[in-house]
This record gives sequence, C-alpha cells and structure tokens, in this order.
Amino acid sequence: MNMTWIIVALAFWIATWAINQKLAKMRFDDNNVQTSVDIFIPILFGAALLMLWEGFCRGFNVPTVLLPPPSMIWGRITNSVDILWADFQQTYLKAVLAGYAIGCGSGFVAAIIVDRIPFLRKGLLPVGNLVAALPIVGMAPIMVMWFGFDWPSKAAIVVIMTFFPMLVNTVSGLAATGHIERDLMHTYASNYWQTLLKVRLPAAMPFIFNALKINSTLALIGAIVAEFFGTPIVGMGFRISTEVGRMNVDMVWAEIFVAALAGSLSYGLLALLERAVTFWHPSYRTK
Repeated sequence: MNMTWIIVALAFWIATWAINQKLAKMRFDDNNVQTSVDIFIPILFGAALLMLWEGFCRGFNVPTVLLPPPSMIWGRITNSVDILWADFQQTYLKAVLAGYAIGCGSGFVAAIIVDRIPFLRKGLLPVGNLVAALPIVGMAPIMVMWFGFDWPSKAAIVVIMTFFPMLVNTVSGLAATGHIERDLMHTYASNYWQTLLKVRLPAAMPFIFNALKINSTLALIGAIVAEFFGTPIVGMGFRISTEVGRMNVDMVWAEIFVAALAGSLSYGLLALLERAVTFWHPSYRTK
C-alpha cells in the first residue's frame, strides 16, 4: 500500500470539493463569466474523480487487470490512435450515423402518418412497444444473417433501436398542442398541413429533440453490442470483446473512453441545436 498516493488523492478531492461549493453559490452579472464558471465546475469535478481513481489504484496496488489507473488508459489511447480511429470510423461514422439517420427519419415520417390516420395509433404503437422491448442480443445475430458481417447489419440494429423512441415521442408531441391553438388555426381556415407546419410541429420540437438525444446514446450502445455477434476485424465492439479475452483491459477502457466522448459530444451538439430551435420554451427563460 502506498499511502502517499491515497493522501494526495484525498487532499485534491477535498480541495476541489470546497472550490466547487463556493463557485456553485456565486452569481455573476456578466453572462460570459457565469457561463465559464458553469463549465469549469464539472471540469474540476471530473478532474477530482480522475485523481481519486488514480490515487486509489496506485495506493492500494489494484491489479491492472481489474482496474487500470487513468494514466495507464491515457497512455494506451495516445499509443493506439490509429487503431481507435479505425474502430471509430467503422462503428460510429458508418453504422451509428447511417442507422441513426434512417431510424430517426423514418420514425418521424411514421409519426406524421400515424397522426394523419388515427386508427394506426391503436395498431402501430402497441407493436412499437413490443419491438422496442426486443433484446439486442436476440436481434443482432438475425441482422447479421440478413445483412452480413459488415456495418449494414449494425446499422439495422440501430434503426430498430431508434425508430420507435422517435415515433412515440413525436406522436406525443403532436398531441400536446392545445385546443385553443387548433381552434385559432381553424378560424383562419387553415388546412391540416398548415396547422401541422405552423403550430403543431413547433410545439412538438421539445419532444422530438428529446427523442433525438435519447437515440444518440442508444444508437452507439446498439452498434457496439451488435458487433459482439459478428463483424470484420475492426470496430469498437469487436475490439472490446477481443481485448477482454486477451486481458488488455487498458485497451478496453480506451475504447470505452472514445465511445463515451463520441456519445457526449453528439448529445451536447443536439442540446445546443435544441436550444437554438426551441429558444421560446419556458425552460430557457432566465427571468
């Protein structure tokens, strides 16, 4: 046991905790300063968690097979950039993006059709709930047999995982418009499509973006898990399953880091886009 590492990690944790406590209570008139502080707080908290992780791994001599320290994981990342980039391209830039676009797009179109043809709501939505409950481990081998071992079979899994959250959320958003707004458009002699484009779709945007953000993480999870059941010798899921068998746990954590970074960035970009599109929503009011 190395007590120095433990003491340093705990001291750093206590210091950052105290700093964050003070920063969280402070309010600044300058919006730029306030935004910078709001960004700095989670960064400092994340640094404290990493330091605590490093200190306990080093201090208690945790076997790297069980849990490697962050410094070891970072070393693996810097030394395996070419491998990580190839895996990222195969899994995210091909399977995830293609499946995400097709799944969300088709789910949105299906929601418009369901809204236009009411009896489909009673027929299609229960089927959607059933399909959404299907396990990935059961569907992945089937998709591999249908579409082959390359990325299209993983994109098919992503389509299945993203279609119904988009469908359900969009249908709920379209139904959220109040009778007052609909009656007002009716008095203007608006038809279905005019009411849809000018009133109902803007009101449904928070629901639609909620589905987009949920699907941004579901898509990555689905593609990675699907790669466990057949893939070329490249891909994030393939690398994770292979390196676990070789006891190269630092490489597994490197792939997890890349996946988490990609998922967080995509979620953040969608959140920024949501804020720009739904700036009128009460949740964004500052006063």
